[in-house]
Amino acid sequence: MRILGLDPGLRRTGWGVVEIMGSRLRHVANGVVGSDGTDDLARRLLALHDGLGEVIAGFSPDEAAVEKTFVNKDPVATLKLGQARAISLLVPARAGLRVAEYAPNLVKKSVVGVGLAGKEQVQHMVRLLLPGVTLEGPDSADALAVAICHAHHRGQRTLAEAVR
Repeated sequence: MRILGLDPGLRRTGWGVVEIMGSRLRHVANGVVGSDGTDDLARRLLALHDGLGEVIAGFSPDEAAVEKTFVNKDPVATLKLGQARAISLLVPARAGLRVAEYAPNLVKKSVVGVGLAGKEQVQHMVRLLLPGVTLEGPDSADALAVAICHAHHRGQRTLAEAVR
């Protein structure tokens, strides 16, 4: 089972793919899909759309997980982040993948053990949990953390859906 984790951002959307092998996780790939800050919003969203489509086509994940939006004090920035997040939800759904969403605190708690962990702590634990990984940056480390979180919680989600 391959899981695609996504850390949405308008400038840089991090992505990471892990594979579940029994009770173990294996790193497959990670990176960043970016957009040109000088382009208009529509072109930037299109760049994210196309880039994520290439990631899905290249790594054939079975499921996807996206970090929920962290609301900040700048409403314009929050709206733009929401639009990038919409692309991160749409592209895997359009490819037929089940898409789960996780709050940032749950992702950190699942990977580090503390919901208010810093980026350095998340990167350190991702390296420990996925031996040999070379991180393409903090955005891809966060995306791998989202994928790891989903790997830990997907069984609970499946059970909850079966009960409904």
